[in-house]
Amino acid sequence: MVPSLQLLVAGTPPLAAAAAAAAKPILKHHNCVPRRPVGMSTQSAWSPPVILRATVPLSASLAILLWSTPADAGFLSGLSGIESVPGPQLPQIDFLSRFNEENQKKYAENDARFKESPILKELLEKSKLNKEKNRQETLDKYCVRGAEWGVGDCSTAGMSPEDRDKFIAMLKEKTGTK
Repeated sequence: MVPSLQLLVAGTPPLAAAAAAAAKPILKHHNCVPRRPVGMSTQSAWSPPVILRATVPLSASLAILLWSTPADAGFLSGLSGIESVPGPQLPQIDFLSRFNEENQKKYAENDARFKESPILKELLEKSKLNKEKNRQETLDKYCVRGAEWGVGDCSTAGMSPEDRDKFIAMLKEKTGTK
């Protein structure tokens, strides 16, 4: 029995049977050259379900890509948010209002007294002096490094080796580094 007939007898669709028959070469008697069955073209190897399975996702993707409109922010895009809407007016309680006013006065008095305290003034003065001292130490450190490397404001590029060594020693003595 011919393989394509066996497939037809087994209950497979005719196009699938033809595709299966095309997959197995039919050999001539003596030269062993494969040939197609009669009535089969090279295009019929693709059955319609296979073509549909390949083209439906592709066409759906293209349809989405080509016919989609740009996304909008929605119907609330031009409206202000809920934060801009004032809340309901709460009832004012006289006792709480007086208590709040008294506390605000106490806080203002304490802040003024703290700002005028000698301890705060002393700490602010120390902070200013430390800031200037630390800034100068940092500048001196980078000056020594620039002199050693021959770059920057403290460069020793045009000096003789003796003058360079004296200058770097003087900078190190000034900064307290060895």
